[in-house]
Amino acid sequence: MAVIDLTHLTGAALQTPVELLVFTVFGDPTKDSLFKATDAVLGGALADSAKAELFEGKSGQSVTIHTHGKLPAKRVAVLGIGARGEFATSTMRDVAAQAIQAGNRAGATSVGFVLPALGANREAMLVQFIAEGIHLGTYKFNRYFTGEDAKREPSVKSFGVVTDLKGKKPTVAQTRAFGAAVTRGTVIAGAVNQARDLVNEPADVITPTALGKIAESLAKKHKDTVTATVLTPKQCQELGMGMFLAVGQGSDREVRFIHLTYTPAKKPKKRLCLIGKGVTFDSGGYSLKTSVGMEDMKVDMAGAASVISAMDAIATLGSDYEVHAVAACCENLVSGRAYKLGDVLHSMDGTTVEINNTDAEGRLTLGDAITYARTKIEPDEMFDFATLTGACMVALGPYTAGVMSDHEALVKGWLAAATATGEDMWRLPLLPRLREQLKSSVADMRNTGDRFGGAITAGLFLKTFAKDTPWVHVDIAGPASVSTARPSQPKGGTGFAVATMIEYATRR
Repeated sequence: MAVIDLTHLTGAALQTPVELLVFTVFGDPTKDSLFKATDAVLGGALADSAKAELFEGKSGQSVTIHTHGKLPAKRVAVLGIGARGEFATSTMRDVAAQAIQAGNRAGATSVGFVLPALGANREAMLVQFIAEGIHLGTYKFNRYFTGEDAKREPSVKSFGVVTDLKGKKPTVAQTRAFGAAVTRGTVIAGAVNQARDLVNEPADVITPTALGKIAESLAKKHKDTVTATVLTPKQCQELGMGMFLAVGQGSDREVRFIHLTYTPAKKPKKRLCLIGKGVTFDSGGYSLKTSVGMEDMKVDMAGAASVISAMDAIATLGSDYEVHAVAACCENLVSGRAYKLGDVLHSMDGTTVEINNTDAEGRLTLGDAITYARTKIEPDEMFDFATLTGACMVALGPYTAGVMSDHEALVKGWLAAATATGEDMWRLPLLPRLREQLKSSVADMRNTGDRFGGAITAGLFLKTFAKDTPWVHVDIAGPASVSTARPSQPKGGTGFAVATMIEYATRR
C-alpha cells in the first residue's frame, strides 16, 4: 500500500493549512453552513461553480475550486453524500476514497478532510472507514504495465481528518480512539488489498503450491500466534479426500491443502473455522467452459484468497477466538487423468458422489474441506466462502453474496457483521424439498441438481458434509470480482468478505 500519513487535525476547517481541503454536504449545498462560509470567503465563486456544474449534493457528485490565496488551502473540494437520513456509516469508505483521489488528481501532497457531524458515537467507525477508504481507493494492480504512468507514485502523502474542538486539545481518550481506528482501518484495508492482489495475479503465478507458500509465510510473520500446515496429495489421500483429489488430478500441478491456525494468548471463547474455495484455475474440466467463460477463471480461488488474507489481519488485530482458515487448492483442467462425467467419487466422510458436471467442482473440494474442518478441527462455527454458482449471480446480481444456513443465531450474527462493514449479502433459503434434485441412481448423491434453484442445491450439497456443526455458506461468485468500479473498489478482484470475516472474528 502507498505510504500515507493519516493524522488528526483540530481547529476551524477553513484555517486548515493543506493543499486540498475536502468537506461533504448532505443534499442542497446552499443549506450547509460550511459551504456558505467557504463561499462567503471566496466571494460567491463556490456557489457559482456549483451552479455551473449542476452540483446538488447528490451522492457521487463533487465540485472543486481554487482559492487563489483567500484560504490557507490552495483548493477546496465539496463532495455530495446524499440525504442525511440515508447515509450509512460504511459509505464513508467510498467518500474518503473520493477525497484522496481528488487530491491525487490535483497533484496535492496534503489533504484535509472535514469529518461530517454525525454524532460522537459514530466517530470511531467513521475514522476507521476513512482509513480503509484512502488505502482501498489508491489500490492499483499495475505490476505488469511497463509505461511511465504505471510507475508514477500518488502525490498525496498526508491525509488529515479535521474536527473542530473549539480551541481545545484532544483528550487522551480521543487520541487513543483515533489511533486505534486508524490502525484497525489500515490493517483491514491491507488484508483486502492482499486478497485483491492474489485474485488479480495470473493463474500461472498463483498456483496451489504458491498459495501454500504464502500461507507458510503468513505463519512465519505471526510466529507467536499462527501455525501453518500444508498437506501434499499423499497426505490428502491418506485422509480419504477423494472429491478434492479428483478435481485436481487433471493438472500437472499438485494440489495443496492449507490449514492455518490462530491461537490467542488467553483461553479462546470459541473455535471458528473459515473455509475458502481454492480452485486457482477452472477450465470446467470435461464440462468445458467457453473461451469467454474461462477468461476470468483465475478468480475461482477468491474464497481461499479471502480467508488467508483475513487471517493475516485477525492475527495482527488479535481475537478472543481460536480461528482456523482452511483452503483446498487445485486446478480443474482437462487431461487423460482428469475426472470424468459418470465417475463415482468417495468423499472424506464416506459419502459417494456421482459426477454429472465436472464444472461443478468447487462443491467437491469444499465438501472434503468441510469434512476435514468438522472432524479434525471440531469448530463451534464454520463458514465457507466460494465463487460457487452462476445461479447466485442470476438471483442477486454481481455485487451481492448469497448466504445460506440452517442455524438461525449464527446466520443472524454473520449478517449483522456484514451490515456493519457495508458488504452486501442476502440470505437465501436452504429448501429441503430441492434435495430431491441431488438424488443419484448409482451413488449416495450427484454433484448438481436441475437448472432451477442451482445456488440452493449447491448449498444443500455442502450441508451434507457440515452435518450438525453450526455452518454458514457464502456464495461470492458475483462480488469476488467486478467489471464496474466504485471509488474504493477498482475493476478486478475485490477482496470481498475479508472485512466481514475480520469484523466477526475481532469485534463480536
